[in-house]
Amino acid sequence: QVQLVESGGGLVQPGGSLRLSCAASGNIFIISLMAWYRQAPGKQRELVASIATGGSTNYVDSVKGRFTILRDSTKNTVTLQMNSLEPEDTAVYYCHAILKSRRMSMYDAYWGQGTQVTVSA
Repeated sequence: QVQLVESGGGLVQPGGSLRLSCAASGNIFIISLMAWYRQAPGKQRELVASIATGGSTNYVDSVKGRFTILRDSTKNTVTLQMNSLEPEDTAVYYCHAILKSRRMSMYDAYWGQGTQVTVSA
């Protein structure tokens, strides 16, 4: 079994910062991609940022220059540093990983349980 456990959400004022963390544990052979998604009320889940094994990153346009995704492959963790937060960033944030449990297995996708981020005065 594989688990993704997020932490770090909460309430912050506009312009503030938060750091989200996600740790993957269980039967993990290799992780190819880790990412953060978010889903605001009444909206579809969207990719916020992703980081591949080689370190290449991808961000949705609305967070470029404000959010930074970092990965520690030795610990199977990924963090999302969020600065200059705006009310539009309010959402449930989900950790996502694509990984193999064994050398000969296929890649599977896993999700965390989600953590609430609320940006409000």
